[in-house]
Amino acid sequence: MNFMDIARTRQSCRSYDETKPVEKEKLDAVLEAARLAPSACNGQPFHLTVLTGEKATEAARLTVGPAGMNKFAVQAPVMIVMSEEEYVKSAGLGAKIKNNDYRSMDIGIACAYLTAEATAQGLSTCILGWFDDAKVRALCGIERPVRLMITLGYAKAGDALRNKKRKAMEELVTFVE
Repeated sequence: MNFMDIARTRQSCRSYDETKPVEKEKLDAVLEAARLAPSACNGQPFHLTVLTGEKATEAARLTVGPAGMNKFAVQAPVMIVMSEEEYVKSAGLGAKIKNNDYRSMDIGIACAYLTAEATAQGLSTCILGWFDDAKVRALCGIERPVRLMITLGYAKAGDALRNKKRKAMEELVTFVE
């Protein structure tokens, strides 16, 4: 599967096959992709906490919001919690001087690599930004803020690829010569 195939087929899964666990080799490949993602000054200012079994279900319950938002998350056999870490000195200095949040960018890039590799491995993901930070931190033993949670597993059979709703290229891109 080439990258454009991944980009076209990756979607937020909201229906997981609860009977099919994620193989260790595939989980390792997904985590390795996140580890290899570029980051400011190669600082990797994030940490991944992987939850499986009852802990994944418990974490997933902490993402459910009003009107049943994220209720599908409890079906996923794996939950990955992305928390922030301190900057390495050079990236922290650059962030301060340029008034730029490199840490959030780095977390986003690592998340993109992780979810792309999951798609390449035949797995499905959903990136969640709605969760109870304090309770997730307590569950995982994390002191630093949680920035994203990612469900990971196999989509249920028949989970069709949805049409991507994206801006037209003309709205999104400007060429300057």
